[in-house]
Amino acid sequence: MSAEGGNKAVVAALAANTFIALTKFGAWLLTGASSLLAEAIHSVADAGNQALLLVGSRRAKRGASDEHPFGYGRERYIFAFIVSIVLFSVGGLFALYEAYHKYHEIAQGHPNQLLESRWWWVPIAILLAAIVAEGLSFRTAIRESNRSRGSVSWIRFIRSAKAPELPVILLEDFAALLGLVFALLGVGLTLITQNGYFDVGGTALIGLLLVAVAVALAIETKSLLLGESATRDAVARIEAALNGTPGIERIIHMKTLHLGPEEVLVAAKIGVRSGDTAVEVAEVIDRAEVQIRQAEPMVTALYLEPDIYDPGYVPAARPEPPAAAGH
Repeated sequence: MSAEGGNKAVVAALAANTFIALTKFGAWLLTGASSLLAEAIHSVADAGNQALLLVGSRRAKRGASDEHPFGYGRERYIFAFIVSIVLFSVGGLFALYEAYHKYHEIAQGHPNQLLESRWWWVPIAILLAAIVAEGLSFRTAIRESNRSRGSVSWIRFIRSAKAPELPVILLEDFAALLGLVFALLGVGLTLITQNGYFDVGGTALIGLLLVAVAVALAIETKSLLLGESATRDAVARIEAALNGTPGIERIIHMKTLHLGPEEVLVAAKIGVRSGDTAVEVAEVIDRAEVQIRQAEPMVTALYLEPDIYDPGYVPAARPEPPAAAGH
């Protein structure tokens, strides 16, 4: 998945959410609808999240250093994880608190500003316009995702994607559209029935939705932070390149690791002929490196260890790890 495609979807979502947040705040000030306040905070959280994704993408482009010899590609994962925290706290928990607060106001008999305002129609108009704007943003995210999704399902795409931007935007935009529907139902039913509890219910549903999406994002980005292997297709291409290199008898074992969305580390022990000289082994490794990088351009760090394959070999026992330092 290209960073450019992800950034295009992020920018589109940032523009949409900034505009939508301003209109929702205006409608809330006019009517006091709690669903609109929850949705306004939701849009602010989303806009902040998109800004975080852009910052993470920019910081990930820094070159390797002595302290970080494999570069800063994982910055994008870190900022995506922060996004899930912001969505959970600023978006989800605030909406649940607002639903709780509004419920007690209604239970205690406080005047309902939405039902008494002459601007009662404004929330409906704002929410309908927001649905259109979010729909356009969602369409951009879908279009950019389809360029790299291939034939896999949407759930598999979100769970297996190594670049966090598009899955995050897809989930955020989907949650935003569903949240707007909840808000529209809450406000609409409140106006139709003159019962403010429907507004409370819409607000609570928005909060629960955002918490669920935030938890899903946190689980997926945590896996990326821990370190995921290359995709099955990428591993297959690397193995085919090694097996097709003259002089390599077999792959004894191989490990891959994503250092960033478009950076893969490969470490492999390869079996060479027992009679090869050091020069011949070096030439085999050089050929294998060229083959691997042609087959999978995302391989940025490559370590090949030659060995003589012995089916009866038993590795030496690993030493005990040192005890933790006392305090």
